[in-house]
Amino acid sequence: MKLLITGYSGFVGGVLTESLAELGTYELNLLGRKSSNLGDVFHHSLDADSDYSEALDGVETVVHCAARVHVMQDKALDPLAEFRAVNTQGTLNLARQAAQLGVKRFVFVSSIKVNGESTTDKPAFCASDKPMPEDPYGLSKAEAEAQLLRLGQETGMDIVIIRPPLVYGQGVKANFASLMRFVAKGLPLPFRAIRNNRRSLVSVYNLVDLIKVCLVHPLAANKTFLVSDDQDLSTAEMVALMARVQNKKNIAIPVPVFLFRIAAAVLKKQDVVDRLTGSLQLDITETKNTLDWTPPYSVEDGFKLAAKK
Repeated sequence: MKLLITGYSGFVGGVLTESLAELGTYELNLLGRKSSNLGDVFHHSLDADSDYSEALDGVETVVHCAARVHVMQDKALDPLAEFRAVNTQGTLNLARQAAQLGVKRFVFVSSIKVNGESTTDKPAFCASDKPMPEDPYGLSKAEAEAQLLRLGQETGMDIVIIRPPLVYGQGVKANFASLMRFVAKGLPLPFRAIRNNRRSLVSVYNLVDLIKVCLVHPLAANKTFLVSDDQDLSTAEMVALMARVQNKKNIAIPVPVFLFRIAAAVLKKQDVVDRLTGSLQLDITETKNTLDWTPPYSVEDGFKLAAKK
């Protein structure tokens, strides 16, 4: 089977491309800008105008990992327009051409931000929930999902949507990596009292395993799946596990949660504090039942792999 992978040089796409190349059962076309010896590379940006016909020639399945990613402090003058240009319009341009050229299945790596930002004092998110994106990134992904499903109905191309929460693993960057480094340095962290929240995470290895299932599973067609490690952690538990897998002492100070909330109000950092003290849980029961899938890596397995240098 010939596959086209977009975002092959990114965090998720890189692990996926290496995993599929090792299997040796797929012929890989890679859409992006960087060189690679794991498949045939086609140098294109993701936008509303590019012609992807050469990259799609003979392809049966597209795995679309490329995106303009979410950042905490976006410097763009019009972030929504920037996200839409890549995540919505670029995705639909690629998908339309794929359908026209006979691609059978389009696997779209979306985001749990389509569901919303928080499940604090709410049930866990489900795939069947009404989309409630709260930021430009989540909105651009939600719009892409809706248009992909319509395209699938019109053309007969299978659409598979996967919504991960925070993805971590070896080489991850941003907040997860920073927290892991702080723990490794033995710095005292004020998170011991944050025990009542619950957050779903997914290791990149579990996410890639699910993507591989969705390439071929007949019941994946035209469905949306949530994915996680299926073991949610409080912030305190997360920090303790980071310490354990790095053989470090967990130097955590029990600062009361209400003090974080006061600090958030004073410093106008409510979104940051919400991520530390709030909950974001995913119910992946439908994913497991529909696809007969269980995450192959435990949370501790994933954290150990993430801690490797």
